[in-house]
Amino acid sequence: MLAATDVSFSYAGPAGARVLGDVSLRARRGDLIGILGPNGSGKTTLLKVLTGMLAPSAGSVTLDGVALASRSRRELARRIAFVPQDTVAAFDYTVLEVVLMGRYPHLGPFELEKADDLAAAHAALAATRTDAFAGRRFATLSGGERQRVAIASALAQAPDILLLDEPTASLDIGAQLDIATLLATLNREHGLTIVLSTHDLNFAGSLCRQLVLLSRGRVLAAGGTADVLTPATIRALYGVDADVRFHEAARHLTVTPIARADVR
Repeated sequence: MLAATDVSFSYAGPAGARVLGDVSLRARRGDLIGILGPNGSGKTTLLKVLTGMLAPSAGSVTLDGVALASRSRRELARRIAFVPQDTVAAFDYTVLEVVLMGRYPHLGPFELEKADDLAAAHAALAATRTDAFAGRRFATLSGGERQRVAIASALAQAPDILLLDEPTASLDIGAQLDIATLLATLNREHGLTIVLSTHDLNFAGSLCRQLVLLSRGRVLAAGGTADVLTPATIRALYGVDADVRFHEAARHLTVTPIARADVR
């Protein structure tokens, strides 16, 4: 289990603002959790604290009861994978080379990839349906294709937990559906624990079984998606009146914004 307990975080410096305050989150094996909130609510910061990239100013983050700070970066990278909102390759790597980077936590110093590392990379490409791109240059891919390859690289790490920061940002509707289907399959068939942040309430309603709503760095509501994604919480979080209902054909909650709550 990955657990954040009463976590607070402030950036350093005299003008360092408090970004998170007393945030708690529990991600157990097989959970699929969405983090929602307006811009500046602390979603990305919370994900970075959960990976150990940022150390909380107060509170604790543990993995199976052991503090992240007491684990090595290599050990954490074998258990937790993080996919940022946008992945940019520093050099002109092929897709296979990008995915093989996910094997670095399993290699020793100056050790080259072996047959099992190559097999893990190809398995990750197959799982994300990006194996046809293996020889292509990463920079030539579309946004949706790059995101799937980034997830493949994370899968090549063989993690127990996958954290994603706005995985469908700037993607077209087809690519969004591809990502949603991929994540649901990884969670259901591979037992992968997934925690993601998103601005897309319909994406969260269709995919996530639990939600955490952040407002100004604090938890406004948390729990099952049907209990948390309501007109009242959307109004409190975004200042928007919305219609929330279960869509019979889609078999999930849908959210339709109606108007700014303060102008009706």
